[in-house]
Amino acid sequence: MSRALRRFFSLFVVVVAVVIGLYGIASAGEVAEATRKGSTIVWWMWPVILFVFTFLLGILAVVAGVGGGVLFVPIVSSFFPFNLDFVRGAGLLVALTGALSAGPGLLKRGLANLRLALPMALIASTCSIFGAMVGLALPTNVVQTALGATIIAIVVIMATAKRSDFPEVKKPDALSTVLRISGIYYEESVGKEINWQIHRTPLGLSLFILIGFMAGMFGLGAGWANVPVLNLLLGAPLKISVATSVFLLSITDTAAAWVYINKGAVLPLIAVPSVAGMMLGTRIGVRILARAKPKAVKWIVISFLFLAGLRALLKGLGIWG
Repeated sequence: MSRALRRFFSLFVVVVAVVIGLYGIASAGEVAEATRKGSTIVWWMWPVILFVFTFLLGILAVVAGVGGGVLFVPIVSSFFPFNLDFVRGAGLLVALTGALSAGPGLLKRGLANLRLALPMALIASTCSIFGAMVGLALPTNVVQTALGATIIAIVVIMATAKRSDFPEVKKPDALSTVLRISGIYYEESVGKEINWQIHRTPLGLSLFILIGFMAGMFGLGAGWANVPVLNLLLGAPLKISVATSVFLLSITDTAAAWVYINKGAVLPLIAVPSVAGMMLGTRIGVRILARAKPKAVKWIVISFLFLAGLRALLKGLGIWG
């Protein structure tokens, strides 16, 4: 990236931050009204608490190897007095921020593959728009119930899913051959270049219809689903799958986020501290990743997710208010 382009990007980020900050001040009354009914804590304390919480969440997300969005939405919607629509809008921005910060480096290293990502992204981003529209149109209790059931299903997937570093694909299918989805990357752990290709492409594309719809409807991001489909079903190497999944999130979540922004479901006083806390937390998480035991942290995260999913399900059914 040239120096002029970096300066332009930095200026753009500063301008966006200033606009969001001004809009956040203007929307303080809305947050106060949103939190007044659900808590006796003064309204301006909730963004501070949210920042600290997402900072810790960012550390856990990196060490456990899961996306921030899939942790943010169920836990915040279950234990914070915010409207579910605002939480889902902020959740998309949380997932989007992590993807955008990691995407350029992954592309530069040749790990994120554009030929693999773009067909999936076209389908997933289109379906995420419809998912966001449906999610905002449905009653909150219906979405809350569906969110709880989905999170519990994700917990089962996370607890039982296995990963393959180098899946064996003997022959690519016709569609992946036509789209020329294949590549070569340098694997540092074995010190050689790895040739890879995929198969079962039509089935993978059809699954991204559901993945995109769910990402938009619940504001979860979709890293939890992208990696298993790319790695276990299509046969892409694990590193290619993870990196391409991150790049996919930056496209899918952007499409859905615009729907939430257009409907007024993104409050800066919820979104800004969440994004800032998550970004700082992930930086710390990267530093402690080498010393931590990811498997132990993973099960802690799964336990939190299960509790949050169960609460969301019972809350949607009116059993646990």
